[in-house]
Amino acid sequence: MASNGPPFDLRCTHEGLDALVRAIRREADGKALRKELAKNMRDALRPGAAMAKSGIMAMPSAGTGMGAGLRAGIAKKIRPEVKLGGRWSGARVKAFKTPGLRGFANAPKRTNRRDGGWRTLTYGHEPWRTQVGKRQWFDEAFENDADTYRAAVHEAMEDMARRLISSIPNG
Repeated sequence: MASNGPPFDLRCTHEGLDALVRAIRREADGKALRKELAKNMRDALRPGAAMAKSGIMAMPSAGTGMGAGLRAGIAKKIRPEVKLGGRWSGARVKAFKTPGLRGFANAPKRTNRRDGGWRTLTYGHEPWRTQVGKRQWFDEAFENDADTYRAAVHEAMEDMARRLISSIPNG
């Protein structure tokens, strides 16, 4: 092994993240380092999650019976998610399902749809009607700033890699 480089190959890819996680596991305080890396990656995505939350909260109710409860329920389920190792490694902002929200488990997905919307009863009774949300509220939150969030996550990965490299004794 050459002494002029790190003992692992770090690129800002899934393979680079996997290599970083393997290097962290070899450290004595690997568990704490993994937690810190995950926290830093989540922190890098928090502004995007906040933008998505404000996007759903800006959806007009237009007197269709969709009050703040639906929008607030969806907004509560939007969180940055980081997984290190396993079948999927990476960082993303996810709108989780909302099963307890009026029996509308797929509310985040349906309110973000380009076409169709969702069917609902009028005040819980017939007739059925189609309700349309604010289209692409989730996607619009990341449209212009996706590169910024990606760079922030990569910076968190690189900071951890630099920290690991600096802890290696010069041989």
